[in-house]
Amino acid sequence: MARILVLYYSSYGHVGAMADAVAEGVRDAGGECDIRHVPETAPAEIVESAGFTGMKDHDQIEGPDHLEKYDGIIVGSPTRYGRMTSQMASFWDQTGGLWMKGALVGKVGAAFTSTASQHGGQETTLFSILTNLLHMGCTIVGLDYGFGGQNGVDEVKGGSPYGATTIAGPDGSRQPSQVELDGARYLGRRVAQTSSKLHG
Repeated sequence: MARILVLYYSSYGHVGAMADAVAEGVRDAGGECDIRHVPETAPAEIVESAGFTGMKDHDQIEGPDHLEKYDGIIVGSPTRYGRMTSQMASFWDQTGGLWMKGALVGKVGAAFTSTASQHGGQETTLFSILTNLLHMGCTIVGLDYGFGGQNGVDEVKGGSPYGATTIAGPDGSRQPSQVELDGARYLGRRVAQTSSKLHG
């Protein structure tokens, strides 16, 4: 049984909701899944004034060394100007020791994100996450076109061959749609299936 970590940061809960869906997909494929969030690094006054509430449903990861325990790591972060958040980047900046000993080489990696608009930097944010995973030696799984829900222009929706995505809207009021959650579940299943084949 593949053991998968869903590691995320979320300010307002959109990426947290996607993390839950990714984990559902992992478990549907027979994998074991833990959901953890990275530490909040924004000043307390910013967190309070901006009303950040997005990570209350899951435990915080104890530290980078815990990444070694998993066969696959699926990383989620909202976009900040076309890249992952500083909170997520700060966590990965602490993984040099893991890189030095090749601790994550051969593990399966994937990414998911949220943006305010359809063209808010989803793909560049996914790449900013995937770049870290590639440097760590991970085998990357994307949201392949076996998930047909990401095709078409009949509705506003996320989805990218590089990972699962959702669109929050400019005021954050839009929640992940059924199609977007289905994409996240599909990504979780694919990571679990790939991890089982590589590590089974």
